[in-house]
Amino acid sequence: MTVMDDLTKEQRHRAMSHIKATDTKIEVLLRKHLWKKGIRYRKNYALLPGKPDIVISKYRIAIFCDSEFFHGKDWDSLKPRLLKGNNGDFWVNKISKNISRDEKVNKQLKALGWTVLRFWGADIKKNTGDCLKTIEEAVFEAEIGKEDW
Repeated sequence: MTVMDDLTKEQRHRAMSHIKATDTKIEVLLRKHLWKKGIRYRKNYALLPGKPDIVISKYRIAIFCDSEFFHGKDWDSLKPRLLKGNNGDFWVNKISKNISRDEKVNKQLKALGWTVLRFWGADIKKNTGDCLKTIEEAVFEAEIGKEDW
């Protein structure tokens, strides 16, 4: 049982309508740290498949900040729990589509020559330094790759 199971349909709708698609806390947190490091970026870049949350266009790096629930972290254990709850079929279908879309977007971006980085929200919150290190390594690799041009 989740907190959402105890809500009426109207209360659940109101709660879900307040979930933001852009400028989430995890995106803002990661962007602030990137800015402090001197890494410049574009946000919610609509010219690329999937509209990445953060794009470092100079190095062709697309970054997604994924929430655990909507993007299906630990899907093998989450899926059975959802099926037992209210509206389980709806949530399993929605999250399954999100997972498939994420995989498709990753393939499209890689085919276009982009490096794709995806971070879970909890990792951004708890291990921001590790996320930054991964991004810095991708920037370094891209910089080395540019020298080969």
